[in-house]
Amino acid sequence: MACPPAAAVTPDAQRPMPRAVLYALLGQTAISAGTHLVAKQATGLVDPLLLVTLRLLLASLAFGVVLCFVPPPRLPPRHTWAWLMGYGLLAGPVNQGLFLYGLARSKATHGALLYALTPVGVYLVALALKRERPGAHRLVGIAVAFVGVAVLLLGRGLSEALGPLVGDVFILGAVASWVAWTIESRPFAAAHGGLRTAAWAILAGGVWVAPVAPFVVTVDALAAIPPVGWACLAYLVFLTSLLAYALWNYALARTDASRVAVFTNLQPVATALLAWALLGEKLVWEVGVGGVLVLLGVRLAQR
Repeated sequence: MACPPAAAVTPDAQRPMPRAVLYALLGQTAISAGTHLVAKQATGLVDPLLLVTLRLLLASLAFGVVLCFVPPPRLPPRHTWAWLMGYGLLAGPVNQGLFLYGLARSKATHGALLYALTPVGVYLVALALKRERPGAHRLVGIAVAFVGVAVLLLGRGLSEALGPLVGDVFILGAVASWVAWTIESRPFAAAHGGLRTAAWAILAGGVWVAPVAPFVVTVDALAAIPPVGWACLAYLVFLTSLLAYALWNYALARTDASRVAVFTNLQPVATALLAWALLGEKLVWEVGVGGVLVLLGVRLAQR
């Protein structure tokens, strides 16, 4: 599905990344790192289908309130509705459904590591579509960051890295949908703003899940959710779906997609640090070595 007409996208490879964009991406990274831990906890307490339905419906309501307080336009242009519905399905039910379903059968660290493949996919697709130009710093930075991810993933041996393979396959599907959304939403966000892009996409996702909600969101199902499950859902709605989506699209509106996507390489490091701080997991050598390589790669790629 082609992206609707939007402002021309010019490569930003030679420009320093604005500090506001950098801070937005670092905030989005911190939220996303917590998302892997929170979502893993949530899938053990709430059925993934119920979880993704509630997450999208509540996030749609939250974004609807936000749009009431932002300057017009509050509704997308009519000629973009078909595009929004198509990519809203991709960024909402498909991405979040595959992610939560896969995470229920995998590990939080696996989710973070697999999402670190995002910049590779984004950069290669952007080059294939001739939306970005090859750049030495980006290629080297992505390669170095990817080596860091490999160290994190394979440091304890291939057998443990493979782990629960079925869940990982579903998470890879979520990563593929996120790559497509990142590429296609870049010109749209540049034309209409990051906040509106995030809001309209989530609202489109809410429209997609609304028909199944009466069959999934029942009184008995809601009553069975424990308090911790509701707390996890609140994090996924207000921090992940609301704030993190807005920060991601804010950055996409102001710089190239590959420079934004490379920050997903920070998530495995941030996830490992959160797991150490909150869950008492040990910080082993591969986290240190891989983390240094990831940070170096991100620095090179965003120059």
